[in-house]
Order: sequence, then structure tokens, then C-alpha cells
Amino acid sequence: MSVPIQTPPIVVAALYKFVTLNDFEALREPLRQTMLDNDVKGTLLLAKEGINGTVAGSREGIDALLTWLTADPRLADIDHKESFCDETPFYRTKVKLKKEIVTLGVPDIDPNDTVGTYVEPENWNDIIADPEVLVIDTRNDYEVAIGSFERAIDPKTTTFREFPEYVREHYDPEKHKKVAMFCTGGIRCEKASSFMLKEGFEEVYHLKGGVLNYLEKVPEEQSLWRGECFVFDNRVTVRHDLSKGEFEQCHACRMPISAEDMQSSAYEPGISCPHCIDSLPEKTRAAARERQRQIDLAKQRGEPHPLGRDTRLMKK
Repeated sequence: MSVPIQTPPIVVAALYKFVTLNDFEALREPLRQTMLDNDVKGTLLLAKEGINGTVAGSREGIDALLTWLTADPRLADIDHKESFCDETPFYRTKVKLKKEIVTLGVPDIDPNDTVGTYVEPENWNDIIADPEVLVIDTRNDYEVAIGSFERAIDPKTTTFREFPEYVREHYDPEKHKKVAMFCTGGIRCEKASSFMLKEGFEEVYHLKGGVLNYLEKVPEEQSLWRGECFVFDNRVTVRHDLSKGEFEQCHACRMPISAEDMQSSAYEPGISCPHCIDSLPEKTRAAARERQRQIDLAKQRGEPHPLGRDTRLMKK
């Protein structure tokens, strides 16, 4: 009896760093070529304030990309977290130029200049268990609905741009002396901490490496995380052990959908789900139908579908 060939797992690398890159535009093509040369897929964002993104490839490919990045002294200590999956979570290779690597929309907020206190995952439980600490989840509402930390407040924001207004409307630096924030990979809460300090909040903490770093470092039996964690690739969500979670994604609206959602009469694969059945314009729905037709044809031929799965690229 033949033994099945074991293929190495795909390495998924989430990376970012706030660092001044005055030449970020010139970095675009050599970075993209390095990714192509090593068959690394995914999207990286470049801006004057730094680099951010999630990519996937073989162990050798990811290592080659990291070697290229860290050869630049400015990126020598780039924040980098890994998880693994059996199928590639991305189908395209992109490097995009942006004004911000995570869009807050507030001028003069620079984590390279002012940033809150980093909290290692091993110390996070003590911070958020303190009743005097205001714990804020800086992610978007659909992410929070899937999972969050105990005691965490959901701002119910749909984009990170809404976060400054939310803070100004609900909190007072004179009353809320201690604030702790977290996000998926660490980048959003790092920028949020810079904003909070500029607003006058005194003690501002943020989870180093974000939820993904916490799930990797803190044993599940000690964890204060509840639920799954949304990720920005085709896995959609991950469990505490960073394996693929139970949620799928509606390819029409990009919202995560549960098994219960998929039992709904509003769910039509690739076309609609309970989140978007009443809101998507017919033009968008028609495009979704055609896209799904192309996906189905590609599956019948045993080919990767040509359009890829453009996952919801909201800033982490």
C-alpha cells in the first residue's frame, strides 16, 4: 500500500513595523520581485510610517523574504508572527503604496514618536483583570462578534477611522486614567495608543503582537480569550491553537459567516448571506454571481480559480 506524500504546511506570516521609510515608494518593486521570486503570496502595504501585511508561502520562501527585509537596518527587528495552514490563504502577490499602513485618519499620530506601554502576552491577564483598567477592543464590530477578551469593551466601529470619534465621545482623560487596548496583530492598537496619549490619557497599554501573539504564547487553560479570532486571509478565523476556525466567509459582502448563517434561506454560496441579503445592490450581486460561476468552473477543471479570494482587507 502506498504511503500518502506529506506536503509541508503553508507558512502564514503577519508582519509590521512602524518606522520612517522616506524611500517607501522605491522599495515597492524590489520587495514585490522578492516575493515573486520566492513564490510568496499576499499583500504588503508600504507608507512613510512603515510596513504592514500578511503573506504566505513555503518555509524557504518566507525565510527568503524575511532575510531580504531584515537586511535593511530599519527593518531588522520587524514584528513577525507565524501560523500554518494546509492550503494557500492568498492567490495574488501585491505591494501597495499607502498614506498610512493602518488608516486612523488623524494627522500627526506617529507611533515612531509617541507610543503606549507594550504588554507581553504573559502579563496581559493581570492588566485586563485590574478593575481600574479600561479595556478596549480596537477591532471592527464583525471581528469582535466572533471573539474577544473578558471585560473588553466593543466600540462597535465599522472602520478604524471611527475610533477617534468614539473615544472622544465616550471617555475622559480626567476620569479614565488607565487604558489597555488590543487588536489582531498589534499594529492597530499600537497606533491607537499613540492617539490616546496625544488625547491626554496618562497610562496607555497595548498588547504586544496582538491577539495572535497571545494565543500563541498563553496556554488555553490560562486564557481570558473567548471565541475565535478573525484573520485577514482565507482561513477567516483561527482557534486558540491557531488552527483554522469554524467560520467561513461570504464572498459577496466579505463578512464572516457561521454554520447557522449557512443554514439560512438568505445564504447562497458566493451570492448572499444574512448580513447582506437586504443591502447589496443588484449590480454587486450580479458580479458576485458571475464570480461564483468562474469559481465553480475552475473547481470542475481542478484549477485554482482565476479571480482569487480577495479577503476583506481591513486594517489590523
